[in-house]
Amino acid sequence: MSGRLLGLLVLALLAGPVAAHAPSDSYLRLSVAGAAVDGRWDVSLRDLDYALRLDADGDGAITWGEVRQRETDIAALLGSRLAIEADAQRCTLDVAPLAVVQLNDGPYLSLPLQGQCDTVPQQLTLRYGLFFELDPQHRGLLQLRLGDQTRLGVFAPDRRSLDFQAGVLSPGRAFRQYFREGLFHIAVGLDHLLFLAGLLLPAVVWRQAGGWVAAPRARDALVDVLRIITAFTVAHALALTLASLGLLTLPTRLTEAAVAATIVFAALNNLWPMVRRRLWAVAFGFGLIHGAGYASVLTDLGVSSTTLALALLGFNLGVEGMQVAAAAVFVPLAFLLRHRPVYQWGVVALGSAVVAALGGVWFVERAFNLRFTFF
Repeated sequence: MSGRLLGLLVLALLAGPVAAHAPSDSYLRLSVAGAAVDGRWDVSLRDLDYALRLDADGDGAITWGEVRQRETDIAALLGSRLAIEADAQRCTLDVAPLAVVQLNDGPYLSLPLQGQCDTVPQQLTLRYGLFFELDPQHRGLLQLRLGDQTRLGVFAPDRRSLDFQAGVLSPGRAFRQYFREGLFHIAVGLDHLLFLAGLLLPAVVWRQAGGWVAAPRARDALVDVLRIITAFTVAHALALTLASLGLLTLPTRLTEAAVAATIVFAALNNLWPMVRRRLWAVAFGFGLIHGAGYASVLTDLGVSSTTLALALLGFNLGVEGMQVAAAAVFVPLAFLLRHRPVYQWGVVALGSAVVAALGGVWFVERAFNLRFTFF
């Protein structure tokens, strides 16, 4: 029975959409001074093309002419997905002429926003609903200047509206939101789950001289896993911190391809060991790469403040918490089955082969800006 349960856990880990594309984010910057609203909304052309099929001639390149031909459709889509309310009264919101800007992960459609509320808001409510039906991993990242205070927020499928009180700044708000994002980053991000699987699958058994060697003690196996995932999280946090200080800026396409490469390496290392000792050092290096992939989000949002520091802390604690929880559930169960062929071949060997294959597909997608759909 325990073997079947472990198999189901691994299948759940490996299940999901095969096409794991680069992160889908939009960047919303708003400033509310008195009753006037001013801002800018950057939305990925890649995501808009997926929703509206902007590439009319199918040549893989979206031209400015193709964007202009669909300007009415674009404005209608975006206008229906964003609303601003001041004290429960809807504010007017106008979109200025469209422009295209280049961010870290490619071209974005930039929409200058201008609006007016009936009153100076005491409570400001923002409602956001872009792309959630197409991509449940999409996030709307918000930087709000309300009066003389800067706030951060994250829109998600289960968090489509955010409320802000004028003159009331809760430092813990950004921490809580980004802690949840850190949990989500690991729990739902299929590429990170598969990288974690590559680290966890051989936690209690590894290849040696053409056979399998089982870990003698569960405690040692669990300590090794905690050391590995903690090194990964520390490096992840370091990369994000460097990005927030403007010391790390890498093209998202490059870093996302490198993330896929780490998945392939971790999986193949389980089948043909290239690194056995000091795996925590390998995890640290890979954590820098994974953190750099998320760091571009901070660069593109353009925030730097004490609130940002709390957001970074919350996010990385969420990442670490979810990884530790996964290890605490998986390692004891795997330890019970470490001598069984069903675990050694059916879980570790087959699971690593599947992870390597998916990582290879994602590397090609991300390196060459392709999108494969298998289901």
